[in-house]
Amino acid sequence: MNKYLKEAILWLLIALPFAYLATIWNELPAQVPTHFNIDGVADSWSNKTTLLIITGGVEIGFYILMRLIPVLDPKRKIQQMGNKYFSLRLLMQLFISLMFTYLLYTSKTGSLKNPNILFALIGALFAMLGNYFQTVRPNYFIGIRTPWTLENEEVWKKTHRLGGKLWISGGILIAILSFLVSNNRLFFIIFGVITFLLAIVPVVFSYKEFQKEKLAK
Repeated sequence: MNKYLKEAILWLLIALPFAYLATIWNELPAQVPTHFNIDGVADSWSNKTTLLIITGGVEIGFYILMRLIPVLDPKRKIQQMGNKYFSLRLLMQLFISLMFTYLLYTSKTGSLKNPNILFALIGALFAMLGNYFQTVRPNYFIGIRTPWTLENEEVWKKTHRLGGKLWISGGILIAILSFLVSNNRLFFIIFGVITFLLAIVPVVFSYKEFQKEKLAK
């Protein structure tokens, strides 16, 4: 795919929440909710122009960051990833655009009492990142970067193989439970436990595998 076409696709995704905001702009009150408590009730309000600033700042800021990472990479590992890196950019930009479109919708309705769509999106993101992790080669910016995975390529491969499977399973579980568990407080606890396990298990595993590699030498 032509590189200009790739960037055009990303900019179309960036434009998605702005297009939605344009369609609801006249329906929005001067003050809109910008934060919700654990029960989904608005507890912070701002001028509706804040929606433009926040959405633009995050969307465009993330786009710029992802463009800069290959330039900052001292060993040019990211550039060697080719289409795999673009796939990650596409996945993340799609998630951010859908997330902000949904959050703009909640600002319109004034309620986040049923956040299952948002958490289903997060679960889907985890699952897709898990699938992506299994193809990522060692680098300083993307993946499960521990002192042990960065030190040993075999440990990197094993950790990402395990971490990928965990993230796929955990992401699917989060997406399913977001619709099955109706109690927000209970779901936040479950979400926190799953997320913690997805983060800590690969770290511990990478340390143990590194120790095994050392003993094997």
